[in-house]
Amino acid sequence: MTSTLRRRLHHGDVGGKKNEHFDSLGSDDGLNEPLLGYQKYDDSDQVSTLEEVLDEGRRRERLHWTLLFSHLISQWAQWLANIVFVSGSLLGRIFPFASTQSGSTGNLLPPLLSPLQEARLKHLKQRLAIPFDGSSSDHQDALRQLWRLSYPDRQLPSLKSELWKEMGWQGSDPSTDFRGGGFISLENLIFFAKTYPESFRNLLHKRNGNRSEWEYPFAVAGINISFMLVQMFDLQSGTPSTLAGVRFLELLSEDDMAFDNIFCIAFEMLDAQWLAKRASYMEFNEVLKATRVQLERELALEDTSSVKDLPAYNLLRR
Repeated sequence: MTSTLRRRLHHGDVGGKKNEHFDSLGSDDGLNEPLLGYQKYDDSDQVSTLEEVLDEGRRRERLHWTLLFSHLISQWAQWLANIVFVSGSLLGRIFPFASTQSGSTGNLLPPLLSPLQEARLKHLKQRLAIPFDGSSSDHQDALRQLWRLSYPDRQLPSLKSELWKEMGWQGSDPSTDFRGGGFISLENLIFFAKTYPESFRNLLHKRNGNRSEWEYPFAVAGINISFMLVQMFDLQSGTPSTLAGVRFLELLSEDDMAFDNIFCIAFEMLDAQWLAKRASYMEFNEVLKATRVQLERELALEDTSSVKDLPAYNLLRR
């Protein structure tokens, strides 16, 4: 019975996409080749006449203005889409078909990124591409660091011990729980413990509210949250184009640790939803979906320009 229930909570089941991995976010994201390809020229080409040179110059000038015009149209369309999908303004009421067709998960035009956004998005995707490796000394050390942050007054157990279940791992070997989350989910938990230690320990030890007799396992819940955020922010694509993904990129321009900070917020939101619904173990996926909906709504608020502007940020305690 217990093993069956654990399978229901397995991180690969989030959103009905079992065994989905982050491996597709590797460094080979299809951008290793130049966007326009390489051009090869033959030294034996004939010398162009003056008329041909002038024609070529005029052609390139027309191409330049065409591309510039297309770029401006794309920017205008993105601006219009933001009005329709984000602000719910007069245009959204005049053209209701636009908002009803796309909704919060619909795709927008890929945004034009600043160099800072591009660099931070690239770094985040590099983190997402790293699977957890139980044989890696760095990854083993990270697990030990998480234990010390979680239980500073307790002796560190071996990497395979029944004591890890107390933190909310499914078995005695935590490394078997990362198949759907990758190393970043462990980094998220460590960041949470270091940056918001009071909130982290309150959730770890289930200190707040009237708790269920059958609680969600803390560590595995964290892996599920990391997985959910990757899906929600459309980080498996080239450039995020969902509404939540576009808003995330805006927050990323203000905070290079936006993903980790939102992870902490989402964890607090999940626990609040858990208590409000008086949920128990079997309802974890339902609570996780409700958490995603609430987070998407907060990201869509007009006044949200940084992670700290999210209403649920106030749940965090240092």
